[in-house]
Amino acid sequence: MAASRYRRFLKLCEEWPVDETKRGRDLGAYLRQRVAQAFREGENTQYPRPRDTTFSGLSVEEYKLILSTDTLEEFKEMNKGMWKKLQEKFAPKDPEEKHKAWAQSLCRPRT
Repeated sequence: MAASRYRRFLKLCEEWPVDETKRGRDLGAYLRQRVAQAFREGENTQYPRPRDTTFSGLSVEEYKLILSTDTLEEFKEMNKGMWKKLQEKFAPKDPEEKHKAWAQSLCRPRT
């Protein structure tokens, strides 16, 4: 994995030229310096992660909690409108009961 990452960084360095007019603040030069520091042994460099976090700053445990099925179900429930919640709460669950309720509503006399 470190070898492929190293090759991708080298390709980035090749595609990003150094601009001599921006001494001390050139992105291309900075990239080359950082790649040289990070990959001192070239493709053989071991590349441990300094922290188990992501771009968002959340830990692996926090992601597991957020992406758990129970939490996702809670989010879905929170996003439902009031009408949908009432329908689900009071609507018959069994298909046969749904048919009976529908048939009864058709048979009721209108007043």
